[in-house]
Amino acid sequence: MQQDRARRAFGIDVVSDVVCPWCYIGKRRLSAAVSRVAQRHGDVDFRVSWHPFELNPDLPAEGVDRRRYLEDKFGGKERAAEVYARVREAGAATGLAFDFERIARQPNTLDAHRLVAWAQRQGAADALVEALFRAYFVDGVFIGEHAALAAIAGAVGFDAGAARAMLAGSDGVDEVRALAARVRELGVTAVPFFIFDDRYAVSGAQEPDALAEVIEEALATPAAAG
Repeated sequence: MQQDRARRAFGIDVVSDVVCPWCYIGKRRLSAAVSRVAQRHGDVDFRVSWHPFELNPDLPAEGVDRRRYLEDKFGGKERAAEVYARVREAGAATGLAFDFERIARQPNTLDAHRLVAWAQRQGAADALVEALFRAYFVDGVFIGEHAALAAIAGAVGFDAGAARAMLAGSDGVDEVRALAARVRELGVTAVPFFIFDDRYAVSGAQEPDALAEVIEEALATPAAAG
C-alpha cells in the first residue's frame, strides 16, 4: 500500500473526434510513447482523459453520404483519394488497417462523445474510444446510431442497456457542447491535440519518439508551486 501511495500521477488529456483518422493514428502513437516511457518510469501512473472535439457539429443526426462529404470537403474525388492514400499509409505504419470503403455515412459525433463522457465518469474510457475508432474506420459501423453505440459500449464491458437509456435522453448534451466550445476558445483548431501534465501541449499525430520526448521532459521538470 505504501508503494501505491508513492506512485506519481501523470495526466494526459487528449482532444479528439472519433471520425478523425489522424486521431486514431495519434491514439496508437500515444500508446506506443507511453509504453516506452513507462518502461523507464515504473513509479508513474499515466492517466489518459478524453475530451470532445466535433469536426462537423452541424451534420444532421442521420449523417450524410460519406463519399459526397469527402468530395465536398477536399474539392473532388481525386483529391479526396490522394489525401486518404496518405492517411492509409500512415495508419498501416501504426498497425491500423483502415477500410474507408466500408464507411457509407459520415455521422454527427455528439452522441459518441456523450457516450465517452458517460463511460469516463465510471472509470477509464480508453477501451471504448479504441472500440469506437475501430467500429467506424475498420468495420464501417454507423456510429451515429444509438443501438450501434450501445452495442460497442457493451462489447468493452459497459452496461449496454444503461448506455442506450442514457443516449435516449439528453444526459451529457450540454456538457459535451460546452467542452467542445471551450477547447476551441482555448485555441484548439485541429485534432488530435495532447496536453501532458497540464503543462505541455502537442498538436497533431506526432511520432511516438516525439511524444515520448515531451513526456520525459514533463517528468523531468517539476511543476511550478502554487
